[in-house]
Amino acid sequence: MPTPDGVIPYVDHHDGPKRVLTLHLTSGNSLAKGQVAPIVSIDGRQYVVYWGAVAFEVPADRACHLSVHVEADRMTQHASALLTPGADLALTYATDYMSGVGSLR
Repeated sequence: MPTPDGVIPYVDHHDGPKRVLTLHLTSGNSLAKGQVAPIVSIDGRQYVVYWGAVAFEVPADRACHLSVHVEADRMTQHASALLTPGADLALTYATDYMSGVGSLR
């Protein structure tokens, strides 16, 4: 099955079914949005992305590790989760950046 348009494909070897993970990346700090790009890792592969909605293809039949972080001014906000097998899903990564706290929900 081909990767849907606008979705970043899963690049590791996987012959099983895949699903779409949509991440909504947001910050309460407008300076962070203009100067710092979030970094998303899917099973250890890093992607420098943009703020807003970003879609990834991930395995549907096994667990998958997701992490998101933002780095600037010697500060890092990091959140990670182990995604259980299942259907398409959407998560939000939110940080106000100044607090040093990032979260996935």
